[in-house]
Amino acid sequence: MGKVFAFFYDKLMGPLEKKWIARVRKKIVSGIEGNVLEIGAGTGANFPYYSKVKVERLVTLEPNPYMLEQAKRKANGLKLPVEFHQGMAETLPFNDDEFDTVVATLVLCSVSDPQKVFQEMRRICKQGGKIVLFEHVRTESKSLAALQDVLTPTWKRLCDGCHLNRDTGRYMKESGIIMVKEKKYFKGIFVEYEGLNPK
Repeated sequence: MGKVFAFFYDKLMGPLEKKWIARVRKKIVSGIEGNVLEIGAGTGANFPYYSKVKVERLVTLEPNPYMLEQAKRKANGLKLPVEFHQGMAETLPFNDDEFDTVVATLVLCSVSDPQKVFQEMRRICKQGGKIVLFEHVRTESKSLAALQDVLTPTWKRLCDGCHLNRDTGRYMKESGIIMVKEKKYFKGIFVEYEGLNPK
């Protein structure tokens, strides 16, 4: 399933990316700098925007080897070299306080243990460092949330473990990250988060 999902991902997301997700990606990446870790880099959709900001080092982590192959191809020709790692966000293979910024876009819906992922983000991010996310989450609309609950079991099987109904913002707040921005789109189905790591 991982190979099929990776093959069709860009094709399926293409219309939505062109309509507005690409603009959100560009916006959230525009304010970052220093040593950056992108968790769940996927096929490399964020890569074009890193070359326009003050990123000193870009490190990526992706569990799906087929997506990783596509991301490496997209990185060819970028002004900024990209370091690639295959692995899980629950056990990040990096040192404590190694990064100034952690980025994740449309990723935390599919991790197996979001609480552990946020713990790992805090561990590898410096004190006062940024944690920048763009995710689809459980909506505040009761009727839409009920539909998300019904669809999620089938959706997970079709879309490489993706949960339609995950309350990512709650996990972020419970982790102790200081929330400084929470911008919602489309009845709160998509949310842009920015947090600071207090250590």
